[in-house]
Parts: sequence; structure tokens; C-alpha cells
Amino acid sequence: MRSSTRIRLIEPADAAAIAGHRARDIEAFRPWEPAQPDGFFTPEGQAERIDGLLAGYRAGTVWPGVVLADGQVIGQVTVGGILRQPHLRRGSVGYWIAAVAQNRGHAGRALGLVLGVMAGELGLHRAEASTNLENLPSQRVLRRNGFSPYGVAHSTILLDGGWRDALLWERILGDLPDQLPGAPSGHGTGGRTG
Repeated sequence: MRSSTRIRLIEPADAAAIAGHRARDIEAFRPWEPAQPDGFFTPEGQAERIDGLLAGYRAGTVWPGVVLADGQVIGQVTVGGILRQPHLRRGSVGYWIAAVAQNRGHAGRALGLVLGVMAGELGLHRAEASTNLENLPSQRVLRRNGFSPYGVAHSTILLDGGWRDALLWERILGDLPDQLPGAPSGHGTGGRTG
């Protein structure tokens, strides 16, 4: 039986679960993410990080979510760099799924759900993302959710000791969320958002 995927706003109580996944998956994420200090992988480090994310949420610059499968935190989905000016309404989305829950469609469903949040709750017009050029699984997730590549940012992120290029992605949100794969009507989180 396929487990359900939901997203909701991150909470301070999520720190231990996130730290546990991140500590177990250090090697799995090494090619795709910048190096982090040791404290990042502890519940205390994640609690501090969550406090910062929630401060950004209150300021309207970020929507920090967790991904749940069968009620358990299995990853995160975040909309950052939110701009809500009359002439510029966009945000950049990022996500990760713990190794123990990968290859089950959770990333694609979580991305579809957060696109509904972006279009509905956040009132955004444009979604952006970036991937390492070699991160084909993440690129497939973006393509399945209607994103198109539009350029390469050269030498843009320091990963595993070297500067790497990133492939840039975009999606115009339009009249979502009904067009999104797996997104129910409403704001599409399948749970509460705040």
C-alpha cells in the first residue's frame, strides 16, 4: 500500500526527527548540499534553525514546511526568497526526503502540494528552483511538476570542496492548485499550515 504524503508548516517539535534523518544521511546528501557544521545534525542545532525559519515565516520571506508520510516527518519542503510586490510575486522552492523514504514519490507529491501553497496561500505567480547539474532525480521531480529549465548559473555553489554549476528551473503558477499532480482542492497541504 502506498503511504500518504502531506506537508505542513514546520514546528519546533520537528527538530529531533529532522536531526535524526540529517545525521543518518550525511553521505547521501554530500554531493548535493553545502557542508554543514557538526551542530547542524543535532536536535539543538535544528531547533535553532527552525526558530530562524519561523522568524522568516512571520516576516513573510519564507514558507518552511515538513514532508510527512503516514504522520511521520520524512523531509522538508521550503519556499524561500519570497517576493510579494505588485509587479514581482515569486518564490524559490527546495526540498529533501530522507533516504529511508526515497523512491516512493514523496518528493514529487510534496512539491505539487507546496506549489498549491505558493499559488493559493502565498499568492505567488512564479516558482523557481535550482539543481546541481548531475542531480537527475531532483530534475525528474521538477519536470513532473511542470517546471522547465531556463539557464545555468556557473560556479554558483560550493559543494564537496569545489564550485559547481546549477541548472535553473521555473514554473508559472497561474490558476493553481487544481492543475497540480496529487494536490487536493484548497491550499493543497493536506494538513494545517500555521
